[in-house]
Amino acid sequence: MTDFLLLAFIFLVAGVVAVPVASRFGLGSVLGYLIAGIVISPLLAILSVDIVSIQHFAEFGVVMMLFLVGLELEPKKLWEMRHKLIGLGGAQVGGTAALVMAAAMFLGQPWTVALSIGLVLALSSTAIVLQTLNEKGLMRSDGGQSSFSVLLFQDIAVIPMLALIPLLALPELLDPHSVMDTTHATTEIHAEDSHIDESNGETSDDHGADGGLGASDGHGSGLSLVEGLNGWQTALVTIAAVGFVILGGSQLTGPIFQFISAANLRELFTATALMMVVGIALLMSLVGLSPALGTFLAGVVLANSEYRHELESDIEPFKGLLLGVFFMTVGAAINFSLLSENLLSIVAMTLGLIAIKIGVLLILARIFKLKGSDKWLFGLGLAQAGEFGFVLLSFTVANQVIPTSVADQLLLVVALSMLLTPALFILYDRVLVPMTNRDQEIEADHIEPGGSIIIVGHGRVGGVVNRLLQEEGHETTVIDYSAAQLEMLRSFGVKIYYGDGTRPDLLHSAGIQEAKILVIAIDGKDQITELARYAAQNYPHCHVIARAVDRTHVYDLYSAGCRDIIRETFDSSIRMGRSALVALGEPIEQAQIAADEYVAEDQKFLIEMASLYKSKVPLQENPEFVERIRQLIAER
Repeated sequence: MTDFLLLAFIFLVAGVVAVPVASRFGLGSVLGYLIAGIVISPLLAILSVDIVSIQHFAEFGVVMMLFLVGLELEPKKLWEMRHKLIGLGGAQVGGTAALVMAAAMFLGQPWTVALSIGLVLALSSTAIVLQTLNEKGLMRSDGGQSSFSVLLFQDIAVIPMLALIPLLALPELLDPHSVMDTTHATTEIHAEDSHIDESNGETSDDHGADGGLGASDGHGSGLSLVEGLNGWQTALVTIAAVGFVILGGSQLTGPIFQFISAANLRELFTATALMMVVGIALLMSLVGLSPALGTFLAGVVLANSEYRHELESDIEPFKGLLLGVFFMTVGAAINFSLLSENLLSIVAMTLGLIAIKIGVLLILARIFKLKGSDKWLFGLGLAQAGEFGFVLLSFTVANQVIPTSVADQLLLVVALSMLLTPALFILYDRVLVPMTNRDQEIEADHIEPGGSIIIVGHGRVGGVVNRLLQEEGHETTVIDYSAAQLEMLRSFGVKIYYGDGTRPDLLHSAGIQEAKILVIAIDGKDQITELARYAAQNYPHCHVIARAVDRTHVYDLYSAGCRDIIRETFDSSIRMGRSALVALGEPIEQAQIAADEYVAEDQKFLIEMASLYKSKVPLQENPEFVERIRQLIAER
């Protein structure tokens, strides 16, 4: 018990210290966790911690993450993604595997080993990429959606890979009596995990090659519903399991939660949500499918469920903690002894892999018409190897496909490429996005100025504003940066221009010098604030209406010179409060008066507090702001 508490304390302290520091320097939480793992790796080695087991357990965070991603996707949206899912995903896996295979054969590996290496390294890190995209708010961009399509295809592709790899076994290439160095438990395949049964020549895997993510490999994997079945029987059992997940998710979730709600205990809802995810993952493992794929499918089925938000709130904390531990184990997995002995070759292989994947992804981005920063987000975001690499490399060694010495070095390549991924996202944010914005003029549409109103962003906010103004006979110029959104709207005859509306030259082309109104309805607090500041400073005649994400953003926009600020959730919150007063018995007229008085008082308060607000200074560290808040609370 003491050992477990000490280990938990070490991981928690490392994460709590490293992540805030990394976030403060703009490095992101993923890199913070990876660095934390590297820092604590000597301590874990001294304590003889089996990081392989911890990593396999923590990989369940990826399963939970895909369940949550599925909750955000309705089946209709998933069907709309089918072309990218198959086209982009299939081309990426096939193209990358072929090029890596060619490079491995050039370096002297047999074609069977080279093909296995190509398949292993073609996969990317679902955990790092999705976590980073969600953190940066890029998941809904064209580049983010394309990246997700490829990652989902890769999760599906693991299943045929697990079936193909054993067929590539060439035992004469390996020394069956070789024993690997197990001084660092994570970066090398354990000798005891993969051994040869001298009596019959069969390979067994005491712990199973499936690290909690991939399909069962059939080598010591424990319980299985398909073991000993022929092909068509296995197919029937697999289809039945998938059908049960789909039908059970749509038909049983409601009755189960209704039964649980009778106890009126919050912890039972959490336990039920975990039970569902674990149960689905277990069922998928028993039939030889990816648990991550199964839980994603269950999430899609439940996307329209009234219990969707309950499930999301219950699973989210566990997902975050497990992913944090997983990222730390990746950092701790780096065997610096083996790395120092083969530094140049391993670094060269890592950079070569990243270069190959970026090249393939950028070619596909061009074919599938990803433009601007979305192209670079897609190319850099998926350039690493993934957590499935740990699983498949163990599987290849267990099946005598890849030599142990080669697999040990490839494990380092996988870990290092994952470690470099946050740096690639920093390169994207700080270099490529600004550069792309400057160079985007060629790719943006030629805008013909019309009317005196410019709307930047045509999503759920800008679209409503545009329709209302057009219904009243006003002509608008609408600019949006999502190519997929524009293609869909243009198919309905809606006139929208493609381009980055935050660019000064594009605004000039849209006629801002003569425009009377600029409506800023894009996502992203910083982008909204900077555009409002630019317009207020350079075109004071133009009335700027800006969308504010929250109260602090209101202060930022006010200091930027914008005076017509609309909080995106404020009006709906006021209406909900008014409805609550009516439900409590107040006449609707009195409730409306109370709501109007609150709005007037709040607007007056906002203007006063905006004058005390200091940009980039935390509110609690602004003494004048804090003192005025305390006075107002005391007056009430």
